[in-house]
Amino acid sequence: MHLDFATLDPHDPATGEQEHPAGQGRTRLRAFADAVSRGFHDAPLGDEPYARWLRATVADAPRLSGAWVPQGEYGAGPAPVATFTSFAGELSTGGAPLPLHMVTDVTVSPAHRRQGVLRRLMTEDLQHAVEQGRPLAGLTVSEGAIYGRFGFGVATWRADVEVDVSSRFALPGQERYGRLEVLDPADLWPLSRDLFEAWHRTARGSVSRPALYEAMSRGEWNWEDQQPDPRLRGAVHLDADGTPDGYVLYRHQGWDRPRTVRVQDLVGLTPRAELALWRFLADIDLTEVVRATTSPDDPLTWALADPQTRRVTGVRDHIWLRVLDVPRCLEARPWYGDGEVVLDVADPLGHATGRWRVAVRDGAATVSAVGGSGDGSEVRTDVSTLSALYLGGVGVGTLVAAGRITGDPGALASWARMADGGPTPWSRTSF
Repeated sequence: MHLDFATLDPHDPATGEQEHPAGQGRTRLRAFADAVSRGFHDAPLGDEPYARWLRATVADAPRLSGAWVPQGEYGAGPAPVATFTSFAGELSTGGAPLPLHMVTDVTVSPAHRRQGVLRRLMTEDLQHAVEQGRPLAGLTVSEGAIYGRFGFGVATWRADVEVDVSSRFALPGQERYGRLEVLDPADLWPLSRDLFEAWHRTARGSVSRPALYEAMSRGEWNWEDQQPDPRLRGAVHLDADGTPDGYVLYRHQGWDRPRTVRVQDLVGLTPRAELALWRFLADIDLTEVVRATTSPDDPLTWALADPQTRRVTGVRDHIWLRVLDVPRCLEARPWYGDGEVVLDVADPLGHATGRWRVAVRDGAATVSAVGGSGDGSEVRTDVSTLSALYLGGVGVGTLVAAGRITGDPGALASWARMADGGPTPWSRTSF
């Protein structure tokens, strides 16, 4: 049976009001939202969750694509058997910001898996990204084995940490400065948004935030629980001049031992401001443990008098990237050593395929296509590996050892000298 593939426009009133020909009392758009929930084993959206989803979706101006059982076939109706959402965002490379094609809500019904449905949706959507002039795509994944074959690679990681904030907690090298004020999260907005944006512009690996973050940051809605979030608290840090330079959003988890605070969002414009926010969390009464998600290279470990008070409970992949335009991507990121190599990239979808001369001088790259066949001076890899390497979250030598980069030893050494360096990339945004 051939499926019907289509895109929905959330801005079009007809999409939201007219019935699918098969009826069943739901619009295709609401059925699309419910299909996403079903794909991630959540309950269908009630009226208020759906209204909030729709407002956030419209604000992001996404492309909603999916597959439906054709009218007249058993199982036909407004609900798609596969969903795929994408919209425009931005990635901070540590150099120039880049337009980012953000992919989310990817689901396929188990009744229609391994039939090429995802391949068609992904192939068409990445072509759409290219036509929109977006040089890079990104997503977060629930199953890591799926997306490498489409050219995505893990570009950033995140650490889940648990910090003992009892009497053992101390930051001996950090003098107190400025002051803190506790605010209702709704009153903290839009300052929290603006502080994130200021951090995002300079933070290597940071991804811009979709519209759903407003309701979440204001405490108006908890997307996981699908209800308002009255337990969310906020605090802002002000520097010595009274200028806000960081904020934290958090929840106290209740009276069960260990009494725990869970951090939803913590942003400091400087490491000093970030550590001041950690001291604030440690000073909260009736709290023994603080749990948060941080960069794997979080400076808190090295600021603590006792590093064992911070325990890493897990390290997970986070942002997966996919290079679509090799010259634009490589010329946007920072580089760390002068040199020149020819990079031979294989891409099963063709977007990044080619031989590219990468010449680096004074921290900037010039990239041009090279004709002819390869030679021994090349560095050879595939687009998934190049995408993983893009932000510097993994070193060239590690990928050579893994067999994912090959080539002339001299060219490999030059590539490592050029590419490796800079801060550990990470994103405070999930989508």
